[in-house]
Amino acid sequence: MRRREVIVLLGGVAAAALRPRAARAQPDGRTRHVGVLMNLAADDPAGRERFAAIVLGLREAGWVDGRNIQIDARWTAGDPERFRTYAAELVALAPDVILAATTPAVTALRQASRTVPIVFVGVVDPVGSGMVASLPRPGGNATGFVIFEYALATKWLELLKEIAPGVKRAAVLRDPTLAAGIGQFAAIQAAGSTGIELSAIDLRDANEIEHAVAAFAGSANGGLIVTASEFGANHPDVIAAIAARYKLPAVYPFDYFVRAGGLISYGPGQVEQFHRATGYIDRILKGAKPADLPVQAPTKYDLLINLKTASALGITVPQSLFARADAVIE
Repeated sequence: MRRREVIVLLGGVAAAALRPRAARAQPDGRTRHVGVLMNLAADDPAGRERFAAIVLGLREAGWVDGRNIQIDARWTAGDPERFRTYAAELVALAPDVILAATTPAVTALRQASRTVPIVFVGVVDPVGSGMVASLPRPGGNATGFVIFEYALATKWLELLKEIAPGVKRAAVLRDPTLAAGIGQFAAIQAAGSTGIELSAIDLRDANEIEHAVAAFAGSANGGLIVTASEFGANHPDVIAAIAARYKLPAVYPFDYFVRAGGLISYGPGQVEQFHRATGYIDRILKGAKPADLPVQAPTKYDLLINLKTASALGITVPQSLFARADAVIE
């Protein structure tokens, strides 16, 4: 995917997704209908870029909004009630397929319907969450793209030790209400060879997080590992600011944390996943069943470093990390 093309689409795509449109029908007389349930807000730049990737990917496959398909998007801003409400709205529109961003979106949609085809992105553990029977053979009405496998979480622990060798204790920010939150923490605990003492901080409320981080920062040689969560996806600036306020080196799962001021991240590109998902949407629109489409893993992981944040923390980034970095923010 060409990032420049995605950016060109940003100006009008997200706004257009908020209003009804009349699409021209296919030659067989039926306009295809695609629903999109997003986990971010409609005015979030990251959300707009991801939605633009959907539009671009469908266009590359021959599906043009307003011509032979109609796209209806709902933006939840991570609100649990909106997930439920908007999932019911989209299902009531009887779409041919719905793209669902993150686990809460899929959960809400499957509560509303077990027959409408779903293509998901941003999900960590679809088997553990009960979305699919297995990765090779999903077996139900949902399939898609895992954001990463739990084993990746051990890499975050290694990176924390590499960029801040003096760290002896690490607080792992995770959502304990999700299987993925528990699984990521368990994977980090299983690594166990770095000599870093681990503890957990729940990712649910900004005030609670800050209180817990402040207490953790009261002792020396601490660092943070931030796992993937719905709260983090919607509040990367909040988490990065808390880490900076208490002068704690932190490793993050996605690049948007580093762009918000975080120190270092390692994980898959979010926009690329949305673009890849349109390939499955195209296949379903042409008759494929989600049950027959295997769940796929990312093909590339990116390492980002924020030098300004490193300087503020008094950290000299090792040359070994510079050599591996996909992007450095100065």
